[in-house]
Amino acid sequence: SDGSIRLHQMTSEYPLMQWNDSTNGQPVIALQWALTRPAVFFVLDASSNIYIWDLLENDLLPMTKQAIPSDNVLTMAVLGEPEKTTGLLGIALAKESGLIDIQFVKKKWALP
Repeated sequence: SDGSIRLHQMTSEYPLMQWNDSTNGQPVIALQWALTRPAVFFVLDASSNIYIWDLLENDLLPMTKQAIPSDNVLTMAVLGEPEKTTGLLGIALAKESGLIDIQFVKKKWALP
């Protein structure tokens, strides 16, 4: 609820990493790992911003932030085919209006 994100190992109650205020204080609505690149994950906050993290490139800050204007995003799901090396990765966004928006991710965050 405070925008912090923690990375845990299943064998420990203490986080391996913690990013405080990672969404400028906005609650985290959803967090999904990329299906095609294990070090990448996506975060959706309550203000309809999507943050893309690539832990191999930078483990301190997200690589980018994308605002989704005009329609509140309620949740997201990551799409992709991990068994294929095409680098095709997308995010399905469920909006308050009832629309589903699918956005594709740049290949640099999608390739294995």
